[in-house]
Amino acid sequence: MSAVHPPMPHDRIACHAPDSGTRCGHSAPEASPGATPEVADIFRAYGEAYRTTHRLSGQQLRVMQAIETCRTSALGGHLAQCDRCGAQVVRYHSCGNRHCPKCQTLAKLRWVQARLSELLDIPYFHCVLTLPHELNPLAQGNPQVLYGLLFTSAAATLQAFGRDPRWLGGALGLTLVLHTWGQTLEHHIHVHGIVTGGALAPDGTHWIAPKHRDFLFPVQGLAKVFRGKYLAGLHQAYTQEALHLAGSTASLADPKAFARFIAALQQHPWVVYAKPPFASAQQVVSYLGRYTHRVAISNHRLVAVHEGQVTFRWRDYRAFVTMGSSAIGAAPAPCRPPVKPSANRRPYRRSPRRPRS
Repeated sequence: MSAVHPPMPHDRIACHAPDSGTRCGHSAPEASPGATPEVADIFRAYGEAYRTTHRLSGQQLRVMQAIETCRTSALGGHLAQCDRCGAQVVRYHSCGNRHCPKCQTLAKLRWVQARLSELLDIPYFHCVLTLPHELNPLAQGNPQVLYGLLFTSAAATLQAFGRDPRWLGGALGLTLVLHTWGQTLEHHIHVHGIVTGGALAPDGTHWIAPKHRDFLFPVQGLAKVFRGKYLAGLHQAYTQEALHLAGSTASLADPKAFARFIAALQQHPWVVYAKPPFASAQQVVSYLGRYTHRVAISNHRLVAVHEGQVTFRWRDYRAFVTMGSSAIGAAPAPCRPPVKPSANRRPYRRSPRRPRS
């Protein structure tokens, strides 16, 4: 088969088995669409009504159109024929949009292959640095400022600990990936970081290994330094008038109100999470690839669409439990219903960590 696209439910297949009547595995008629819903199905059913009642940006409109037409006749297609049995399949073209849940696999594989040559034969740690939700309204009006500050503060925090002789005393290697949503599709701003288990000595002559295999830096210390660096950068952006304050953040234009806002953020601990090192370099890249090319919600998480309600699965990673399915409104509505776990699904619990040999 000369096609590079995977089989689609709407492909039309005509099998011609000229010799013994045998068929290749791909030549049987495929299942009819509609077994499970997709994001594209929701957009096609409710997109037009939603666009008439909500103000969307040009980019959001282009994304919706791309997903609605992805792998349909609207984008054209090509005919693929099996070299063995002669089966012919019409492959409709993909939209290629980075937000489309069906167009990320190939891009992820290419990214993973490109990163493999950059890895060292050393352990790698996974760190997650999260902004408190009190910053969400400010981030919605100032995404470039606050997201950029998240990258610089997270990198500066990790490098500061790496340069500290108490821990390593050299320069770290790290890769950061931004995520702005959580499993329940709520605004949840955080970065995933892949950090080298060791550092390059200041003179560049040797590699400094960590003192403990399963421990890199203390997370409570990381959280305090991260909080201090981020709030210092946020205050600087405010004094330089780099923040757009409107709507729910308009009151922060008053210097006293902004000072109280910063003071409140300094009072409670920020969340920094660290995992033990990965088993191999290949696992590092494959893991990070899932984050670099992840969309807000994938098709496999969708359960049902019925009477304007979309039911989808989500997982509470803080408790390591799958909470089942929740429903949100797909049809135009003035508010979003609260997300509640389903009671008819057995929880999934993480298995105990395997002891090291």
